[in-house]
Amino acid sequence: GVHAPRRRSTCVYTDMLFLACVLAAAAPTEGAAAGRGLARRAATLPDPAYLRVATWNVAAINNNPFEYWITHDDPKYNQMMQDVQAFLDEPGAADVAVSTVLTEAMLGELQAKMTEAGWDHVDEAVAEWRSQYAGRQIIAGFMKDKDLGKKRLMSMPDRTTNTINLASGQTATRPTAINCYGAEFASMEQWWAQWKGFMFDTKLSLASGKEATPSQLVSKISRAKYPALTEAEEAMSRPLSAICQAAFDGILVHMLNTVGGGAHKETWQPMRRQMCVALNSRKTHRTLAILSRSYADSDAIFLQEVSGAMVAQLREHPKLSRNFSLHVAPNDGKRDQISVLLLSRSRFDPASATSLNPAFDALLAGLGGDVPVAPGDVLVLSATDALTKQTYVLASFHGDTDGLATVPVVKAMAQLLAKQPAGTRHVFGMDANTYAVGSAKQQGVSEFAAEYRQLGLTSCWGDAPDPTNITTFNARTYLQPQLNKAVAYKDLASPGTGDKNPKDFLLFPKGSFGVESTTKDNTGQKAYVERQPFPTLTFPSDHGVLSSVLKLLPPPSPLASELRTARRSLRAAE
Repeated sequence: GVHAPRRRSTCVYTDMLFLACVLAAAAPTEGAAAGRGLARRAATLPDPAYLRVATWNVAAINNNPFEYWITHDDPKYNQMMQDVQAFLDEPGAADVAVSTVLTEAMLGELQAKMTEAGWDHVDEAVAEWRSQYAGRQIIAGFMKDKDLGKKRLMSMPDRTTNTINLASGQTATRPTAINCYGAEFASMEQWWAQWKGFMFDTKLSLASGKEATPSQLVSKISRAKYPALTEAEEAMSRPLSAICQAAFDGILVHMLNTVGGGAHKETWQPMRRQMCVALNSRKTHRTLAILSRSYADSDAIFLQEVSGAMVAQLREHPKLSRNFSLHVAPNDGKRDQISVLLLSRSRFDPASATSLNPAFDALLAGLGGDVPVAPGDVLVLSATDALTKQTYVLASFHGDTDGLATVPVVKAMAQLLAKQPAGTRHVFGMDANTYAVGSAKQQGVSEFAAEYRQLGLTSCWGDAPDPTNITTFNARTYLQPQLNKAVAYKDLASPGTGDKNPKDFLLFPKGSFGVESTTKDNTGQKAYVERQPFPTLTFPSDHGVLSSVLKLLPPPSPLASELRTARRSLRAAE
């Protein structure tokens, strides 16, 4: 019952091509036109002998367009970023006191705003600032101070006020260099007026349904969680962190206006606006354009880190919604990073799609341990191949940053497959977050391959993937709060810097498919440029797209299957 439908479907496909050739030969005009039409239709039909699949972590939107090195077509970008790096490395006489950026007059205005808002410990925080921070150098004593980082006095208020989600679906952004703030500041005075007005005078309708000014989102920092804080600092942490945030934002603007002898004062804000369009506000549009242009002929597309806004646009996209049925991982709505499946309507019967997440979740829980899987990370479903009538189990998975959930998830998936009827096929697209060199804290790719081989699986990269065959190439710049993670421009291609790792995979049971081809893509054109940092202005993700053409192999005979099981049992016994 499995093979006959496949033969009939293959005949339909090849007969259409044959008829197209006959018509073209018989009549040079009308026949040729009809033949071309049939050939085009045949070319768009799925071939039942093959499965065309793609997997892509489209990447959550990054609020800071400057955080990671990108490939930019304007040389002024690289020059500016290198000038920022040089300034931070060796500021020299430009390493002025913090009080020359966040002046005493500004501090007094901020003190008044916090007092008026009813904050506690404001006077103590201002006194602490004057005695401990105001006289420091902006780079050596402030931006590079590791204790400030450990105390979260800048990163904590930045987390809550950098980019704020609103009830309207829009966002509000703090006046700083490290987000997509829309207005410009021609001077430090303009920046300061906009900053304090935004933080204390702008009432926002939040996505949570509440109303608040951004300053109300700045909260006390817990010493239990961040023990670098003293008891006194914990008590005054709300006003102290607000002052530190103001100084941090001011130093960034001051730095961009002065580095390179002031060469970038007139260009950095227009450049940021251009990058925000490419990497933020138009990111979803560019992502869907790539899928529509280069991957619309796929039978299945596995996506990870899809935002709720992108899900909505996938449903409305003229071409993608016509070609594919959309399936979304169960999620709690709190994390805007969801795993998704797009299934070709001409290959998989949309009505046959059935969620297997409850069964999978039970198996994963049964493995025990604290597996770092969040709601929305895993989507598992079964669907019927409309051409061969075979059942497929298809899954899309987004691994945690260190890849520690990947092996348990694949083990649970293997258990789920073992419970399916004979003849069921399986393909698993994932961002495994595996690393070229593993450690106790990060999942190595070779160790991951050993695990999936033991489970009877293989990948689009084979049984032993090459650790140097990377699908990510990104590194932090010096325009972000975690300077200890920044990578110099000259070191971008050096081993061990940034994130250059083999993270993306298509898995399936060994012997079920032959890999006809596998392609990496960091251009949106089914082409991959090695040693090129991405995202770029035209490719909006920090993960490449992975696509494979898989040839369906006939199921093994029962005897062969029993022999393999026996061999595995013997090896396990040894």
